[in-house]
Amino acid sequence: MIETPARSLNDGRTVPAVGLGTWPMDDDAAEQAVAGALGLGYRLVDTALNYRNETGTGRGIARSGVPREDVFVTTKVPGRHHGYEKTLASFEESRRNLGLDYVDLYLIHWPLPRVDLYVDTWKAMIQLRKDGLVRSIGVSNFTAAHVERLEQETGVLPAVNQIEMHPRFPQEELRAVHEAKGIVTESWSPLGRGHRLLADPEIVAVAEAHGVTPGQAVLRWHTQLGAVTIPKSADPGRQRENLDLFGFELTADELARISAGPRRRFGGDPESHEEF
Repeated sequence: MIETPARSLNDGRTVPAVGLGTWPMDDDAAEQAVAGALGLGYRLVDTALNYRNETGTGRGIARSGVPREDVFVTTKVPGRHHGYEKTLASFEESRRNLGLDYVDLYLIHWPLPRVDLYVDTWKAMIQLRKDGLVRSIGVSNFTAAHVERLEQETGVLPAVNQIEMHPRFPQEELRAVHEAKGIVTESWSPLGRGHRLLADPEIVAVAEAHGVTPGQAVLRWHTQLGAVTIPKSADPGRQRENLDLFGFELTADELARISAGPRRRFGGDPESHEEF
């Protein structure tokens, strides 16, 4: 079984440095993938109400035989459930789907600034943490300004901000804000969402120098930058490869070479993207 290091959170807890993403798996695929991944040594599983696979994710956790307290489970409140009371009800829906007594990390999936209810949603999440139903709370796709507002209006910083991050969009400025505030950066689409990133000659050369795959080189880039990464794969061989990142170390030059290409975002802009 492959063991992975953990990152410290600003609430005194820890999160595994590598996890399994489950979007866009359905329930059956998620059950298979999660059970298999936990058997390989994964201890972080990421889902969301909007992924429509929380039920399968929960079944996979139960089927794995790994003790519940050893699995770090993340899910997210969708845009249609923003607001204090709606967030509390949304959490109960997710908890029922997962078949769990508590969730390790609960995230606001998108800020939806036009709707302007993310602070009320955050206040509900603070209450869920106080009630012991959620161990840690965080956000996803938030800008530095969105995070600042949460801090100013509630005094509570997110433990995690899950953002689009990959070598074509390294998020240097936002990562610096996170570091200053003790927020863990978690990267979604860490391999560039199907882009031809893994065929980049510089990345291929770095990977060959270490006897690893381009995917492993890129995921190692994430972990050395301090980010938690959640690559999605249903293939057991690829899952094992994605977890096996800690037997080699990239140099500063290699880190720079991996992220030296053109910059582009593949997902939505948090200032305008709306996902309900």
